[in-house]
Amino acid sequence: MQIQVVKSKIHRVTVTGADLNYIGSITIDEALMEAANMIEGEKVSIVNINNGERLETYIIKGNRNSGDITLNGPAARKVQKGDIIIIISYGTLDFEEAKSFKPAIVFPNEKDNSLT
Repeated sequence: MQIQVVKSKIHRVTVTGADLNYIGSITIDEALMEAANMIEGEKVSIVNINNGERLETYIIKGNRNSGDITLNGPAARKVQKGDIIIIISYGTLDFEEAKSFKPAIVFPNEKDNSLT
C-alpha cells in the first residue's frame, strides 16, 4: 500500500504580495525552497492562518534571499499582503517506508521570511 505523507513544509511565512493578473501559482524565495526540499513546478497546499483559506497551486522560483512569497492569479483572491501562511508539499511512499520518513520543515523569520 502507498500513502501520502508530508514531504516538506514552510511553516508560518509572511505573504509579501498578491498578483491577481499573473497566470497562477506561488512565487517562493529560492533559499526557502531549497531549505524545504521543494522544487519549481511542485504542487503545494497553502493554508492561510489569517482567514482559514486553503488552496492548491504550484511553485515558481523567486529570487534567492528576497523573502518573496507572492500568490499569483486566482490564489491572490485568497490572501492579502501580510497574511501568515503555511506551505505544504506531499509525497507518496510505501506504507513501511513512510513510517521512518522525516519531512523537511522550515521555520522562517515571520518578519522578513529569512532563514536566520
